[in-house]
Amino acid sequence: MSEINIANPHEYDHRHADITSGWLRAAVFGAMDGLVSNLGLIAGIAAAGAAPGIVAITGVSGLIAGSISMSLGEYASVRTANEQVDAEVRVEREAHDRNPEGERAELAQLFERLGMETDIARTAAEQVHGDAEQAIRVHISHELGMSPEEKPSPWVAAFSSLFAFGIGALIPILPFLFGFGTLGWGLALGGVGLLLAGGIAARFTRRNWLAGAARQLLFGGLAVGVTYAIGKLLGVSALV
Repeated sequence: MSEINIANPHEYDHRHADITSGWLRAAVFGAMDGLVSNLGLIAGIAAAGAAPGIVAITGVSGLIAGSISMSLGEYASVRTANEQVDAEVRVEREAHDRNPEGERAELAQLFERLGMETDIARTAAEQVHGDAEQAIRVHISHELGMSPEEKPSPWVAAFSSLFAFGIGALIPILPFLFGFGTLGWGLALGGVGLLLAGGIAARFTRRNWLAGAARQLLFGGLAVGVTYAIGKLLGVSALV
C-alpha cells in the first residue's frame, strides 16, 4: 500500500490564484471598457465625417476622461462594498453579544447541514465559539460567503482600472496619433485589442482562450456597429 501524502496539497498538488486583491476584475473591466468605449467613440465621430485630427483629439479626451472616471468609480464601489462587509461584521458581533447561545446553536445547525453528526456539530460549534472573534469570522464567512479579512483593496482596483482603461482606449486611436489615421486602421487595431483582451482574460480564468477572444470581439463589434450607424445617420453637417 502506498503512503498517503498528508502534507498541504497546495505545496505539491495545486495552487489557487489570488482572487481577493481585486486587480483582475478591475483590469479586465477597465481594458474592455477602454477598448469598446473609445473604439465606439471614434467610429461614431469618424462615420459622421470628422477630420482625423478631430478624431484623435476626441479619442485622447475619451481616454483621459474614461480612465479617471473608471478609477474613481472602482475605488468608490470597492470601498463601499468593503464598508458594507464591515457593517455586517458589526451586526454579527452585536448579535453574539446579545444572544451567544442562539448563535452557537445556529452554527451547530450549519455544521449539521454540512454533513456533521449532531453531537459532533455541537462540539465543533462550542470549540469555535471559544474564541469570540474567530466565531464571528466563521459566521460571516458562511452567512455572507466571504472572509471579512480578505477584502479587495480599493486602491489596487482603482489603479488597475486606470492603467487598463488607458491602454485599452489607446489602441484604437494609435493610427490617428501616428499620422495614418483612417477608421479602417482604428477598427483593425481595436479588433486585435479586443481579441487579445478577451483571450488573456480567458487564460486567467482557465477557460478556452479562443472562445473568450471571440466573445469579446462580438460584444465590441455590436457596440461599434451601433455607434457607427448613429454617426453615419447624423453626419457632421447635422450637428453644426
